[in-house]
Amino acid sequence: MAAVTSLVAENPVVIFSRNNNCPMTHTVNSLITGFGANPVLYYLDRMPNRQQIESALAQLGRQQNQPAVFIGQQFIGGPTEREIETQREATGKRRELQKKSA
Repeated sequence: MAAVTSLVAENPVVIFSRNNNCPMTHTVNSLITGFGANPVLYYLDRMPNRQQIESALAQLGRQQNQPAVFIGQQFIGGPTEREIETQREATGKRRELQKKSA
């Protein structure tokens, strides 16, 4: 937990993501940026203490495949299951359109 606490203490808005290919992380980041904040993104797949951080985030209630968002050092969670499903549906529709246009 100390590793997460120290990283979160350094910045007002922090997002932990599984990797830089996560569409929900991009969505959450865009939303927060749209409010004028500049979140710091930590990609767990690039961190040497990944397992320790993932364990600490899980204790806070983070779902494994979702970004974890901290604002003012408080864990506010991540996207809901419905938001994830909506993103998956949108991604599938974009892929279908890309195939049709190719």
